[in-house]
Amino acid sequence: MHRLLLIFLITIATCHPAFAAPVAEESPAKARAPYPLRTCVVSGEHLEAGQTVEYVHKEPGQPDRLVRFCCRKCLARFKADPAKYLQKLDEAAAKSGKKK
Repeated sequence: MHRLLLIFLITIATCHPAFAAPVAEESPAKARAPYPLRTCVVSGEHLEAGQTVEYVHKEPGQPDRLVRFCCRKCLARFKADPAKYLQKLDEAAAKSGKKK
């Protein structure tokens, strides 16, 4: 029981924005267009300034896409099924009237 609680607490702590480290990856200016979400596309957690993990998704034949996450764990989940989360991002952009 204590072991499960410890695993749960570690999982929560690693996904919390206070424990996230920003990714220092250069991205094209085009990918830095206005971002349509204020929450993580994976977890729905609020994106905290200075603690957001940024990732530039590259796909052959498609423009580079900036995706922001609350933590590295969400980035790993995104990489497992990017189409699912990019669709959410596209829907949010369409609702807000902002480009991809």
